[in-house]
Amino acid sequence: MDANRVEKWRKNLHAQADAMGNLCTEAFHYLALFAIGGITVWASWVAFLGMLEKGNITVDDILLLFIYLELGAMVGIYFKTNRMPVRFLIYVAITALTRLLISDVSHHNPPGMGVVYISGAILLLAFAVLVVRYASAKFPSSSTQSTYEKTAEEASESRADI
Repeated sequence: MDANRVEKWRKNLHAQADAMGNLCTEAFHYLALFAIGGITVWASWVAFLGMLEKGNITVDDILLLFIYLELGAMVGIYFKTNRMPVRFLIYVAITALTRLLISDVSHHNPPGMGVVYISGAILLLAFAVLVVRYASAKFPSSSTQSTYEKTAEEASESRADI
């Protein structure tokens, strides 16, 4: 048997295995994104109905809805771009700390050093957003093809060789 022919078969098999692996990975990726998005919508709806049932809505409740909104936006952006928007994670953390700060001061304890610590953490996260935005503007990521598109092109090229 000709060694070149065997090598072409091996490359074709490898390309097909890569394509199948990418298909399985992307199928899991989309299923997981739909599940996370659905759970986020469900949780926000349950929280909203709980607020209506309670009869009054507090600032804590509104901030909780903002957290759900940011999580939903993060899922949507990740779905469209395949990139995790780190800034949205930081926004969720800032909103959660703000909610904790408001809840702690208004419901439980008189202001103390905990307020200073939480405020410092919020300031640090705000600075992190500034750094991330500056870095993404100064050093933008290059636009590349997805792994699936590259593998599909390689597979079609290897099939043309046979």
